[in-house]
Amino acid sequence: MDIEIKRVDYSDSSHAAALTMLLNEYAQDPMGGGQPLDAATLKSLPEKLAQFPTAFSFIAYVEGKPAGLINCFFGFSTFAAQPLVNIHDVTVRPEFRGLGLSKKLLAAVETLAKEQGCCKLTLEVLSGNEIAMQAYKKVGFAGYELDPEAGQAIFWQKKL
Repeated sequence: MDIEIKRVDYSDSSHAAALTMLLNEYAQDPMGGGQPLDAATLKSLPEKLAQFPTAFSFIAYVEGKPAGLINCFFGFSTFAAQPLVNIHDVTVRPEFRGLGLSKKLLAAVETLAKEQGCCKLTLEVLSGNEIAMQAYKKVGFAGYELDPEAGQAIFWQKKL
């Protein structure tokens, strides 16, 4: 089976189409919120990502078909005084699950992060997404904590 991991060129129309299709399918999954993205978001996303200097993405292709996506952003760790990568979206289409695509996508991100001198990778995962948590644990992720007695970090948001 031919599996290829490609860094997304947001200005390439085939990459942009694959990215928006994969992200919209993910958004419609219960683990992505269960609702499709609106048309304006889908249309503008590749261009806006291209304009965002810290954004990067990889797509997994299986036999030339877009099968998985990972969207990331470089950030900065004040405690380490080094860059980091926040993994924002990870998705594999249902018909391609079980091929190790998430592991390959995460490995591509890790390689780039190391090349850029990053100190860590971060991500958020829903507490009910046991499959994703197991996949992340297999490649070395763990809950974030500074002091076990203070507990693990919890991701919060405030919509604007």
